[in-house]
Amino acid sequence: MADEPLEPWTNVIRLDDGATLRSHRYGDRFSVVRVETTGPLPDAVQKSSCVPAVLVSMSLEPIAASDYRLWVGGKHVPTAIIPAFRANVIDLAAEPAAWAGRGFHVVHFHVRRAAIDEVATELGYERVGEFRVAVAEEDAVLAQITRNILPSLGRTEPGPFALDHLELLIAAHVMQRYGAPRRKGSSHAGGLAAWQRLRVTELLRERLDGTVRLAELAELCELSVSRFAHSFKTSFGVSAHRWLIERRIERAKDLLAHSQASLADVASRCGFANQAAFTRTFQRTASVSPGRWRREHAVRPPR
Repeated sequence: MADEPLEPWTNVIRLDDGATLRSHRYGDRFSVVRVETTGPLPDAVQKSSCVPAVLVSMSLEPIAASDYRLWVGGKHVPTAIIPAFRANVIDLAAEPAAWAGRGFHVVHFHVRRAAIDEVATELGYERVGEFRVAVAEEDAVLAQITRNILPSLGRTEPGPFALDHLELLIAAHVMQRYGAPRRKGSSHAGGLAAWQRLRVTELLRERLDGTVRLAELAELCELSVSRFAHSFKTSFGVSAHRWLIERRIERAKDLLAHSQASLADVASRCGFANQAAFTRTFQRTASVSPGRWRREHAVRPPR
């Protein structure tokens, strides 16, 4: 297993005292990995990346100081007890390594510097040169992001479109809190032009399944990814991902009201991975289950 890249966007790794993983090199993509150790590791696991990137790690369970070791740039970093949902933020150029003396549960976000620099530029900051090393830091934003994504890890693969937005969200937060960027001027405040709005909404409606990527939409509008994301939200009041979800729910309501299609069929036709994901999203958006919404709003054919 040594030095093998993790191919999926999201993954779950379980390690025990017989684990052979000694190092891991991330590829050129944003990824989210949940790591669980069931006992002491035989050796520390060293992390690196094939591209400039920052590793954002969030502990999910408390761990005693005696059961955890961290090295950054080859130097040991002393740590006290680490409470649950505390963040480490470390530049992967320093090739951090960690060892656990007992069961340890953590989520790692691999955030590319290219995404961070693009967000910084679009928000009117200079590109971030260095990041401060943060260990076991209380960070409510990263903790909430982790809680939100945990239910899907190892169960359903979030669509790449959703993960594009997640990387930009984390990149913006990490840039501002841990990178201390400097302002270089006012950021772009305008929205999309009429022709851009038309092209983008047409493509999003055609691809309700979310297979479209932010980069594809940005290229369609002749903009950078971060500038497109900013301009889209300025024009529509919500992110492109949220806009797409709203259109899926609109389509689902139409099918529920005017057809006898099963919930599983409605979920598939509206771009959801499965009926469970559709039900969760529908209930979160409409505050009722799809079945109840259909009973209350179904259009009965005339007799």
